[in-house]
Amino acid sequence: MPKTTDLLRSPLRSLAYLLLHTAYVATVPAANILIDHYGAVPIGFGLTAPAGVFTAAVALVLRDLIHEYSGRAAALLAIATGSLLSLVCASPGLALASLLAFAVSELVDTCLYTHVRADGLKTAVLMLLAPYSARARIAVARQPFLPLRSRVVSGVLVSNAVSVCLDSLIFLWLALGSLTYLPGQILAKAYMTLLGAAVVYLMHVRRARAA
Repeated sequence: MPKTTDLLRSPLRSLAYLLLHTAYVATVPAANILIDHYGAVPIGFGLTAPAGVFTAAVALVLRDLIHEYSGRAAALLAIATGSLLSLVCASPGLALASLLAFAVSELVDTCLYTHVRADGLKTAVLMLLAPYSARARIAVARQPFLPLRSRVVSGVLVSNAVSVCLDSLIFLWLALGSLTYLPGQILAKAYMTLLGAAVVYLMHVRRARAA
């Protein structure tokens, strides 16, 4: 029989998940609105980037959180919803660029996060090499199983590092035909990725203490 505290937490947990999904989907129109209204903004170190860059970075972190706390199927559903919104909410000149950049980067982020979270970065890389290398297969068997907290944070950092670059390259090339803003895009998204990894880490610490 479930504890009373679990029953009391359940509605709050469901509400938290709903708010997380809503925030993720809201980043799509927010990014397009910011770009349409403010254009390029300063990022720091003399760099600039389209104003929607911060919400695009937040979307990657929120996707990892949805994956972590609601599961892979929920993350894929959120990506599908966000992709549709990116096509509908963007101005005609940005619609295709927004759709492709969002869909490709988020799906890659999901794939990488899944593997790194499950096995850790080093083991995930060795498993990719294992079919082609006996040495890699031996190394996989010898790898220690890392704590979940370490695997999750590594998953956020690695998946976002790759998907940030993909999102920026696809969007800038298709929307502007130029990679002038690429350094600023990557820097701004790096800010948010590090912040997101810190949030995920603290959430796992709190959950471990409450267990």
